[in-house]
Amino acid sequence: MTIELDKQVRTTAIASIQRYFDQNMEEPIGNVAAGGLLAFFVEEIGPAIYNQAVADVQERLQLRLSEIDLEVHEEEFAYWRKYDQASKGRR
Repeated sequence: MTIELDKQVRTTAIASIQRYFDQNMEEPIGNVAAGGLLAFFVEEIGPAIYNQAVADVQERLQLRLSEIDLEVHEEEFAYWRKYDQASKGRR
């Protein structure tokens, strides 16, 4: 699966890369170079981050699924039990 950034996210990321270079490197980076660097990171490192996020979601969903019986469990054949308990209280 190809990871793609929408236009606004890409623009913001490029501006962030340029700001990083302005504040932390000896030379600034231009818009085209920052876009190329972003494309490299997205293609090279993006899948590792994406795969980790998918694994985290799978783990979280598995945990939730394992607890679902506790959340939605209904006692079976409880009709007479509630009347039996009520009649014990009246004696």
